Amino acid sequence: MRTWMIGVASLAAGTAAAGEKLTVVERALTDTAVNLGSTKGDALGNVLTFANPVFDAANRTQLGSDQGYCVRVAPGRSWECTWTLMLKDGQINCAGPFLDAGDSDLVVTGGTGRFAGVRGTLHLHARDARGSAYDFRYELL
Repeated sequence: MRTWMIGVASLAAGTAAAGEKLTVVERALTDTAVNLGSTKGDALGNVLTFANPVFDAANRTQLGSDQGYCVRVAPGRSWECTWTLMLKDGQINCAGPFLDAGDSDLVVTGGTGRFAGVRGTLHLHARDARGSAYDFRYELL
């Protein structure tokens, strides 16, 4: 998830190749945390859900969307997440920790269409302190 500069033209180019890198920008418009326990505020077991638009690396052209969920495992420090990046030519699935502070690295667990059978890493970087947009840099194996 950390370093592929992707443009609309490269999505149509064929299958994902080993060593391919892709960067997309997620605009975090729908992120919603729900407290499922008896403790109020940031608590173990809270659930965060989202379904957001995803844009090219320049943050101009919408390429698709993502959706997923996270469970709070360490209040004030981290969530454990699973989500899917949905693009015109296929999907990329990811799982791993989302850290409250600093960048996060997740594993690419698979994909469909052009990304069928893909593995790799996703590097997540907040574009601002509010967490309103994120760079997703994928490195595919």
